[in-house]
Amino acid sequence: MAGTQSIVVVRHGETQWSLAARHTGRTDVPLTEQGRAQAQRLQTLLGSWTFAAVFTSPLSRAAETCSLAGYGGVAVADPDLMEWDYGEFEGNTIDEIRDAHPGWRLFRDGVVGGESLESVATRAERVISRVRAVDGDVLLFGHGHILRLVTAVWLELPAENGERFALSAASIGVLGYEHDWTSLRRWNIEAP
Repeated sequence: MAGTQSIVVVRHGETQWSLAARHTGRTDVPLTEQGRAQAQRLQTLLGSWTFAAVFTSPLSRAAETCSLAGYGGVAVADPDLMEWDYGEFEGNTIDEIRDAHPGWRLFRDGVVGGESLESVATRAERVISRVRAVDGDVLLFGHGHILRLVTAVWLELPAENGERFALSAASIGVLGYEHDWTSLRRWNIEAP
């Protein structure tokens, strides 16, 4: 499929925790009303695509975004698309974490009592392997940090570089190829 396949990554819609910039890993926080409206507007961005496969994180905020965007009936839940397990940092803002760990950066310093960067990157590699096995374009619904790592893995960058790919709630990115190498085609596009 090299050279023609596109992978569209979609971050879930707004939640109360994403709105407050809280690290939301495995806590199953629901979408806000705004998050639901954002998810429905994704239909505008995604409507021109034909996807051979759709995968979603099983966490409700991603699965509901997937459904409201019109793909709930065809999506396959993929636990590898679950967000980073932040351990003791779950629910905290970056400022709260930096009170105890000055200068902390997730992709450089990791978390206490949670998942390592290497573990999350390994999950991202498994996602990419499944994507490459599909004959056609693929749609992924997930979370900000895991999708950043999927992007870094796709682009053959060190996992730490995932921090460079900020992805807003209910926005999309498009990964693909230029000639025979992987490329970033579009990034952080929000529905009107």
